[in-house]
Amino acid sequence: MGYIRAMRTTASYDLFPDVPSERAIARARWLAQQGRVGDAERAYRSVLATQPDLKACWAECFELLRRDGRALEALRLGEAALGHFGPTGFALTLQGAALIELGRYREALGALEQALERDADLGMAWHELGYAAHRMGDANRALLALDRAFAIEPHTETLRLRGKILRDAGRYQAAEVSFEGAAQAAEHADQRAECEREILATRRYAFFAPRKPDELSAAQRWFAATGTVVLAPDPGPVPPSDEALVKAFVEVARDSGWRFGQVVAADAPLAPWSALADALDAPLVDRAAFDPAVCPLVVAPRPLPADAAWCALTAAVAAQGAGLVFVLEHPADAALGGGADIIGVLTDAGARRPRMPNTAHAIADAQIPAARCAGRRLRPT
Repeated sequence: MGYIRAMRTTASYDLFPDVPSERAIARARWLAQQGRVGDAERAYRSVLATQPDLKACWAECFELLRRDGRALEALRLGEAALGHFGPTGFALTLQGAALIELGRYREALGALEQALERDADLGMAWHELGYAAHRMGDANRALLALDRAFAIEPHTETLRLRGKILRDAGRYQAAEVSFEGAAQAAEHADQRAECEREILATRRYAFFAPRKPDELSAAQRWFAATGTVVLAPDPGPVPPSDEALVKAFVEVARDSGWRFGQVVAADAPLAPWSALADALDAPLVDRAAFDPAVCPLVVAPRPLPADAAWCALTAAVAAQGAGLVFVLEHPADAALGGGADIIGVLTDAGARRPRMPNTAHAIADAQIPAARCAGRRLRPT
């Protein structure tokens, strides 16, 4: 799982601030928020060409590169800041942050310690120091640095990173408190929404206590991170077939008392969906006949995140609070559940993992209050 970066995101700022120097980068911030990374970078660099003393512009352009996975370019930008500002706490912090992304942790710590020698009250440097210490496996030093950062400059990103470190250590209650604090400190809706997702994930991880996240199986970690139930989590000799996954879903549905008003094939009404619909005693329909009010079961071989109709179907199920979304397989490296509430098996590079269904575990996971399907109406009215 990824970690919160240390610089400020565009969501941390008002898009139309009153300070003239910050109005200059309002367009770049807007472009970054819209996901137009290339345009945002050009806008930031254009501002730097005329206002090179604007530290907020340096920091945000740096973070844009960092989040885009361009660590070497971020390092070059940090070195350019050193060339302009000299070895100041701010410039050294940018350099140290870039070195973290390159995995050069000891060099990063050296740069950040130099930054704090020059400015002991630079909250950004303490935050980065905490992040570097965490990446090196020194949780105690990381937490102390983050506490110092938050004392200097309270910010939701610091609390979120603190929560992740505590959760990785298996300190789930403390982690949840930190994420709740981050939600309260959030200034924007997307920040609060992300904090709420972290709270739910922490509660799912806590279900497996006293084990830490790195002590869980891959399927357990995936469920904890996404809230999506995995039907085939146990190692097996061969990948499960479509038929085996459909059979497992039917068993879970029957044992859980789920009933559906329709089975909606998001791709085409072909096998194995005909067999699934027959087993569940529900009519099989195509997406045009989807009715969110009748407790539908939306099915597909795999999630279709680029398909607008798929996204509309899954969003409608969640908004209505009735029914489920079931896919046979899901990429293991995907960050989120792709709209699915139940998946058959995880895949690596398109190949199903050799796993066996475990319906007892699936039933137990589905009953966890923080599961994606928790609180859904799963019987027609």
